[in-house]
Amino acid sequence: MTEVPDASGADGASEPAAAPGLATIERLYAAMGRHDGEAMAACYAPGALFTDPVFVGLSDGEPADMWRMLTARSGDLRVELQEHDAEGDHGSAHWVAHYTFARTGRKVVNDVRSEFRFDAAGLVASQRDEFDFWRWSRQALGPVGLLLGWTPVLQHSVRDKARGGLAAFRDR
Repeated sequence: MTEVPDASGADGASEPAAAPGLATIERLYAAMGRHDGEAMAACYAPGALFTDPVFVGLSDGEPADMWRMLTARSGDLRVELQEHDAEGDHGSAHWVAHYTFARTGRKVVNDVRSEFRFDAAGLVASQRDEFDFWRWSRQALGPVGLLLGWTPVLQHSVRDKARGGLAAFRDR
């Protein structure tokens, strides 16, 4: 797991600040590793967009609430930020999440690639995460995922349950 570097040098002198987007990526994944959904939410601009194979087309505060919900549910979440970069208003990250899928109690290792667009303040304006849904479903859902994880029927079912869970979380 990549630790977020301290902003001061070995002699305590301040080094030049990293690109705003790069610092946001580092804060985002450090917060995920601490299970701090509020700190993750603070990395997103108002009106930010998010999509991945499960949570498709989130907007209007949903991305922040998704992270609040997921970090609250996953007591054993461990995150490895394998690589990350940002230049201007675009960035990317390759990260691996290790956790227990709450609904089935099954262990998951999810290898994710993220693409970001940042606003003028360096906050996440949009994020697109990509991972192998079938690989994820085999781990999270077991035999059902193995047999049906590649089908649109199971993919839509998982997306509907995830959306329903997010809606219930937001209604609290």
